[in-house]
Amino acid sequence: MRNTLLTLFLILTFAASAQKSAKVKELESQRTKALADIELTNKLLQETSKSAQNSLNKLNLLTQQILSRKKVINLLNQEIGEIDKEITGINKEIAGLEKELEGKKENYTKSIRGMQKRNSSQDKLLFILSADNFTQSLRRLRYLHEYAVWQKQQAAEIVNRQEDINRKKEELEKTRSEKQLLLGQRESESKKLSAEEATQKTEVQKLSKRQKALQADLKKKQQQAQQLNRQIEKQIADEIAKAEAERKKNAPGTPERTAESKGGYAMTKDEKKLADTFAANKGKLPFPIKGQYTIVSPFGEHAHPEIKNLRVKNNGIDIQTTAGSDALAVFNGEVTTIFTLNGYGSCVILRHGNFRTIYCNLSEIYVKKGDIVSTRQPLGKIFTDHEDGNATILHFEVWKEKEKLNPRSWLD
Repeated sequence: MRNTLLTLFLILTFAASAQKSAKVKELESQRTKALADIELTNKLLQETSKSAQNSLNKLNLLTQQILSRKKVINLLNQEIGEIDKEITGINKEIAGLEKELEGKKENYTKSIRGMQKRNSSQDKLLFILSADNFTQSLRRLRYLHEYAVWQKQQAAEIVNRQEDINRKKEELEKTRSEKQLLLGQRESESKKLSAEEATQKTEVQKLSKRQKALQADLKKKQQQAQQLNRQIEKQIADEIAKAEAERKKNAPGTPERTAESKGGYAMTKDEKKLADTFAANKGKLPFPIKGQYTIVSPFGEHAHPEIKNLRVKNNGIDIQTTAGSDALAVFNGEVTTIFTLNGYGSCVILRHGNFRTIYCNLSEIYVKKGDIVSTRQPLGKIFTDHEDGNATILHFEVWKEKEKLNPRSWLD
C-alpha cells in the first residue's frame, strides 16, 4: 500500500512538472512577442531620429518601448518564478525516488541474506519434501519460483529507479542553467530599460520647453478630430435616414428592413446577419495592418503619460507601422464613403450591418464607394510623413450605430 501511494505521488508530481513546463513555454512565447514589439519600435525610432528631433511621436514611441521593455522584464520574473517551482518539484521527485530506491534496496538486501542462509539446493529440496502433503509441496515449489522472480524484478526496479534519479538530476542541472540564463537576460533588459528611461527623460525635458507649441499643435489636432467625428456622424445619419425611408416606402421587390433600436440603422436580413457575425467576432478581428505594428495612441481621453497638463482624446486608436504598409479590412463589408480631411488624409468607411469601421491617413485608395470587400482585403496605402521621421500611422475607429467603441476590444 505504501509503495502504491508513493508511486501515485510520483505520477502526480511528474504531471505537475509537465504543466509548469507548458506554463514556461507560454511565458517564453509572450516574451518573444514583446521583444518583437521592441524590435519594431527600435526600427521606428531610428527612422524618426533621422529627420524629426524632439517630436511628440518620438516620445510616444519611447514610451511604448519602455512599456514593452517592462513587460519583458515582468515576463522574465514570471519565468524565473516558474523555473524555481520546477526546481522545487524536481527536488521533490528526486527525494521521492531516492526514498523508494532505498526501500527497494533494503528489501532486496533482506531477501538476499535470507537466501544465503538456505543457499544450498539441499535446503530448498528439504523445504519442499518436508511438506505435510503433495499439495503443500507444490505450493512451496511455486513459492520458491515466485520468490526468485520477485528478486529479479526487485533488482531490475532498483536499476530503473537509479536511472530515473540520474535523469532527474540531469534535468535539474539543465533547469538551473536555464534559470541562470534568464537571470542574465533580466539583468540585460533592466540595463536597457534604465537607458531608455534616461532617453525618455531627456526627450520630456526638450518637449517641455516647447509646451505652448505642443498645446497649440494638440489643439489643432483636436479640431481636426472633431471635424472627422462630424463627418462620420453625418455619414451615419445619412445612411440611417436613407434606410428608414426605404423601410417606410416598402416598395415591392425591395427587402424588408428593421432597426435594432429606435433611431438606428434599419437593416435587411442579410445586413442583420452580417452585424450579428461581426458582433460574435469581438476580440477576434484581425488587425487592420499586416506585419509588425505598435499602438502609439490608445482609445479615449487621457493625460499624456509624460508631459504634464497635456491631455489627449482619441475616438479610435493610432497604429504605427513601417513605410509602405497597407490598411486592411478587419471584416467583410461595404464601402459606403471615401473622403479627404486635413490631418487625416484620405479615409474609407466600411459598413458591417449597423457596425462601421473607419480607416484614415491613407495616401492611396484601392477601393471605391459601393465595393463589397472581404476580411483582410487591402483598402489603401497608409501615408508616410517624411517630415515627421517617416511616421506611418493608421487611424482606426469602430462604431455601432452612433456609438464610438474601443477598437482594441474588438481586435485579436
